[in-house]
Amino acid sequence: MRTRTGARAGQYAALLAYLAFLALPFLWLLSTAFKPPRELAALHPTWIPRHPTLGNFRQAFDEQPLLRAAGNSLLIALAAALVAVCLATPAAYVLARRRSRLARAASGWVVVSQAFPFVLLIIPLFLVLRALRLVDSPAGLVMVYVVWALPFALWLLTGYVRAVPAELEEAAAVDGAGRLRTLVSVTAPLLAPGIAATALFAFVTAWNEFFFALVLLKSPKKQTLPVVLTHFIGAEGVADLGPLAAASVLATIPSLVFFALVQRRIAGGLLAGAVRG
Repeated sequence: MRTRTGARAGQYAALLAYLAFLALPFLWLLSTAFKPPRELAALHPTWIPRHPTLGNFRQAFDEQPLLRAAGNSLLIALAAALVAVCLATPAAYVLARRRSRLARAASGWVVVSQAFPFVLLIIPLFLVLRALRLVDSPAGLVMVYVVWALPFALWLLTGYVRAVPAELEEAAAVDGAGRLRTLVSVTAPLLAPGIAATALFAFVTAWNEFFFALVLLKSPKKQTLPVVLTHFIGAEGVADLGPLAAASVLATIPSLVFFALVQRRIAGGLLAGAVRG
């Protein structure tokens, strides 16, 4: 009994340490955002601002078009999530229900493609988008994010489809439903948690992505929020720390809100994809 209690206490201690490890950077960022310039330049910084101020937030909005950049990021992320889910859902259904060599090879390729680094992909993607005249276009960036999100979306949704009993689809077929109607009326409602988790992952990935947006979007009016945040860093690498921290806090809030709302569904989706995939 004591062994179980000690093991459980160790697990809780490890969990608390991991949560603290994740929370400390954001807490430090939040503290920095509310510090006046004098406290930011102090030799002995403190966790809690002694004289908290909103001046960094006002300065951030005055120096950079944060609202416009946030609007660009929101539209691109929503479009990428929607397209990724629409493409991944039927494809995951085929991969889960077709037990052929081609389906197994496609599943293996999905996993392998996740190992490709960004630098390896940016040149061919740039050439393709230039041929399509989609460089410096939000539509082109949406295409890139969809391609980048599809492997994970397929892996996740395939596990959800395999969790749906095939007997339900067979019963619908006996009642005269075709393949498309079965997918829409029977399978899709049962996949709702997985679809929601996949959409949110695709959204957060597109919202936070920086490298592709930096390379593919050149017009200032089209730049996304992560790119605009770099404008708070001068040519010599010196950052305007207070406004940068304030803008970073604002950029972090949407991701935290989405994860807080659907954390259980996201965890369930990961487990379903890992165990059944």
